[in-house]
Amino acid sequence: MAALKSLFSLRSQVAVLLLLVVALGTEMAKAQDTCTNQLANLNVCAPFVVPGVTAAPSAGCCDALQTVNRDCLCNTLRVASQLPSQCQLPTLDCGTN
Repeated sequence: MAALKSLFSLRSQVAVLLLLVVALGTEMAKAQDTCTNQLANLNVCAPFVVPGVTAAPSAGCCDALQTVNRDCLCNTLRVASQLPSQCQLPTLDCGTN
């Protein structure tokens, strides 16, 4: 009887763990989709990040930037900075201008 109770308890714990994993995965996917959508909205800022352009960003660009989650933006910049090395290209040294 104790072995049966222990087995049932183990199955319950495994079921709860699986539910937590599924729920966490779903939330992570939602966060990634949200970040992707927020970044896509930044296309309106493209004309303002070209070297040599001195015009101030448009209100639409500023509004889009304001809606991007800070973690989303920081993680995207971090990942983007790693692209050259992942493509076997020399590391970028942009310095300050």
